[in-house]
Amino acid sequence: MAISIEEIKKLRAMTGAGLADVKKALTEAEGDFDKAKELLRERGLAIAAKRSDRETSNGCVLVKVDGNFAATIALKCETDFVANGADFIALTQAILDAAVAAKCKTLDEVKELVLADGQKVQDAVTQRSGITGEKMELDGYLTLEGDNVEVYDHMGKHTLCTLVQTNKTNADAGHKVAMQVAAMKPVALDAASVEQKILDEEYKTAVEKTKLEQE
Repeated sequence: MAISIEEIKKLRAMTGAGLADVKKALTEAEGDFDKAKELLRERGLAIAAKRSDRETSNGCVLVKVDGNFAATIALKCETDFVANGADFIALTQAILDAAVAAKCKTLDEVKELVLADGQKVQDAVTQRSGITGEKMELDGYLTLEGDNVEVYDHMGKHTLCTLVQTNKTNADAGHKVAMQVAAMKPVALDAASVEQKILDEEYKTAVEKTKLEQE
């Protein structure tokens, strides 16, 4: 069965898959769009399964505030080449937009959301994985609710984002604190908030350092 370029373009626009993959799926599905989309989804699942043990050390981190609700989310992948791609960033943004609109509290809630194209978030991530050939996973969804929330995307590079909430209205101060958080990477708000595990590790390190200095 001959597949027209118009059909290929249409399915590509719907899925974001490569031209060759779209043409192959449509040919195997004999022009049936629903079946072709399912074939593309299955191939994405297969690729994701094969690369399940790969490390996702790159990705896109975005942050957004809408009224009194703010959130940040990370979509991770294997390489910075994929992480910097417009389609990958657009998918991350679409997921964050949907999460903020729904005021999701957890990552599990986010994964169950349905995007504008009718796909569940997790299915969209799997499909993108199939397109790029890289393992992908959602990670690190955090929220803040209330007034005086400022957000910061370090250098606009979508690799480090922060959320800060102040007890008084001062956008400039809040923004500067958000930048400082990005720069210093604090482990807690104050000394009393530091986890005991971290304190124990720091104590152990200090003891070992002291022993080495005394040798």
